[in-house]
Amino acid sequence: MSKHVRELFDLTGKVAIVTGGSRGLGKEMTEGLAEAGASVMICARRKEWLDPTLEEFKLKGFQVAGEIADVSKPEDVEKLVEKTLEAFGKVDILVNNAGISWGCMPEEMPLDKWQKVLDVNLTGCFLMAQAVGREMIKQKSGSIINITSVSGITSSANGPFYAGYVASKAGLIGLTRELAASWGRRGIRVNAIAPGFFHSRLADPVIDIYESTIQANNPIPRIGREGELKGVVVFLASEASSYITGQVIVVDGGLTI
Repeated sequence: MSKHVRELFDLTGKVAIVTGGSRGLGKEMTEGLAEAGASVMICARRKEWLDPTLEEFKLKGFQVAGEIADVSKPEDVEKLVEKTLEAFGKVDILVNNAGISWGCMPEEMPLDKWQKVLDVNLTGCFLMAQAVGREMIKQKSGSIINITSVSGITSSANGPFYAGYVASKAGLIGLTRELAASWGRRGIRVNAIAPGFFHSRLADPVIDIYESTIQANNPIPRIGREGELKGVVVFLASEASSYITGQVIVVDGGLTI
């Protein structure tokens, strides 16, 4: 007999890691997982970002812990997973959200900026998936959710121009598919969310370029609102999506259709 729909979305007893989970879209997704009942390890690069979020969420009664980590560094990744196991005993869900960007025309792109973006956005996601995947293989279950972007699917002659970011997000879509194929028979599902334009630290510098176009052309003619990623991340983390893997769910108000 099938479960009640509320049970399908219930994350009580589950443990999640959210990278870049202290601010912006990462914070929103962390909140969604915690509201659904999960215990969450929040990873951030800076203490001044992490501590206020931990305090806020603990006051709401959420089961959360935090760790400072740079996902492009293998030693930080290993430590983050170890601290999660120490705090909560297992890992059921990974949200690979940490990301950076650098914008300029491709002919002017400094190699070190290109490399840094790829190191965090793509290699960092692989390192996290690899380390967490090893634990998920042991328990024969898990859900990995990679946060890519519509920029990995479509580009514009009007900009913004950020070749490293676009390459990293397109690469993450391929990595999602490959990990899903590699680990599906071991009980691990791997999917991706591709947000369109939402207000965030990363997107705000370029949103003005797009906002009037989105208002004129989008089927849903506005920028994404706070809270509109919560349901998607809980869906992909939970049993509600138990027969879905290797997929990219685009949350962009129809921008890419």
